[in-house]
Amino acid sequence: MSYSRVAATAAQMKELDRIAIEERGIPSLDLMEQAATAVADAVEELLTPDPMGPTATCSTLLMAVPRKGESLTDEDQAELDRLQAMMNDPAQKSRRVAVFCGPGNNGGDGIAAARLLMQRGFFVRAVLVGDRSRMTADARAMEQRLRDCGGTLEDFCPTNQEQMLLLSVCDCKVDALFGVGLSRPITGDAALAVRLLQTHTGSPVVSCDIPSGIHADTGAVLGCAVHAAVTVTFSCPKPGHYLGDGAEHTGDLRVADIGLPDDLLYNQSPRLEVENGCFTLPRRKPNSHKGDYGRLLIVGGSEGYTGAPVLAASAALRSGAGLVFVAVPRNVYSIVAGRCSAAMAFPLPDSAEALLDRVKGCNAALIGPGLGRDHDDLVRTLLQSLDCPVVLDADGLNAAVGHLDWIRGRTAPTVLTPHDGEFARLTGCTLPIGDRLDAARSLAQDTGAIVVLKGHRTITAAPDGRTWINTSGNAGMATGGSGDTLAGILAAFLGQKLLYSDGTDAAQLTAWAVWLHGAAGDHAARRLGEYSLLPDDLIDALPQVLREHVVD
Repeated sequence: MSYSRVAATAAQMKELDRIAIEERGIPSLDLMEQAATAVADAVEELLTPDPMGPTATCSTLLMAVPRKGESLTDEDQAELDRLQAMMNDPAQKSRRVAVFCGPGNNGGDGIAAARLLMQRGFFVRAVLVGDRSRMTADARAMEQRLRDCGGTLEDFCPTNQEQMLLLSVCDCKVDALFGVGLSRPITGDAALAVRLLQTHTGSPVVSCDIPSGIHADTGAVLGCAVHAAVTVTFSCPKPGHYLGDGAEHTGDLRVADIGLPDDLLYNQSPRLEVENGCFTLPRRKPNSHKGDYGRLLIVGGSEGYTGAPVLAASAALRSGAGLVFVAVPRNVYSIVAGRCSAAMAFPLPDSAEALLDRVKGCNAALIGPGLGRDHDDLVRTLLQSLDCPVVLDADGLNAAVGHLDWIRGRTAPTVLTPHDGEFARLTGCTLPIGDRLDAARSLAQDTGAIVVLKGHRTITAAPDGRTWINTSGNAGMATGGSGDTLAGILAAFLGQKLLYSDGTDAAQLTAWAVWLHGAAGDHAARRLGEYSLLPDDLIDALPQVLREHVVD
């Protein structure tokens, strides 16, 4: 059973909002009020001193510094004294908020949040960054509500020293410049506003929906982007919160329910989920035997790459596979066999037909870890002849370059596990991959295979459009052999009939296996640190991680 969190692209969110407002009759201003309330709550939480923690401090005062030999004018000195008095005013201490608003509906969220924060007793300075004539109707309505409460939405004016000084001394800043619809680089005054919003000035930033400057679907930085301490996103996460540079810019992500109906959120097509490990695995039956948990064939290994099939076999066994057979070239058989204690190694027969005859009845196969580049005919025959799920990894993928028809013709599930370089060879695309989410989906739809596009925030895409963004894993896993352990876990899961319960299919199992691989890496990193991680450490951590997911 899975409890993954549904997510949505920018286009999906636009359509969800349209349906909610135009077809369900939900007032758009009501949605905006709910969003603003969540943002105001986040600001208040940041600025409410923890009685057990340190006293909050304000940001650095930014102002013009006189050149050597010059002095401040009387007017400048008076202004500085006034600002210093304000900073030292106990009534205002840790209660100053600057709200940077764009002219769109994201800015409307910020304007509404400014009003709510005023009503809660905060000292609020709200500025409009952009063309006032381009404000949306909802943003204008929120500005009127702000006026009715005695507040002001002033125009952003970088040449106004007083405004710049007052904005700089605020204890928290709200980023409501651009929402999920941004698709062009930020320039001009908006770029200056982004620089003023940066957390390195001493005060935390709360971003509305997504940090301004982050592409909602890819996580790419569009010219420049806000680094948020907290991002309050509305209704559901966006891919850009997790992918690319967006993961670093998002900070603490909080998902706010603003009133969109659940059926709209959970019935999107294609379905996008954030795999966060909220799933359970069934308990094994007492009267079972090793044959009930999958017979797995691993084909791999070559001179210089004997560790790859061994790691895959160990990971598969630790992931519940009942029987694991490891077929390797004859010249490395003795090396691999000596390292396999529970897996059963044997030399590759002279023909693919003889290999198929030997492994009749296998429930899953893994082809490719360390196999080398001279077994293309073997890979083709296995793909075309095996009627069980197949994981195609490493040199198995390289063999399929230019031969995706080998994959398209399969009736049993196929899982492809490319990193970016392998993906480029398979598809002919250029690097870097701009939209990894779309790229994985496109290859899955083209081949009919389940695609695991490896990397930071690995993406799993099914042929029917369902997609999962993985949230586990760490930089310590960027080491040789980590992919082999993932391939072993994947194959073990696909070969266990017990796991295909409650409607769970091969694609969902693949997403779970990807998460478990990352979770094992996180568990190992907590114990050993990221610099020292080895693939064996991930395998050693698998029992604990799996045990936490078995249903009572």
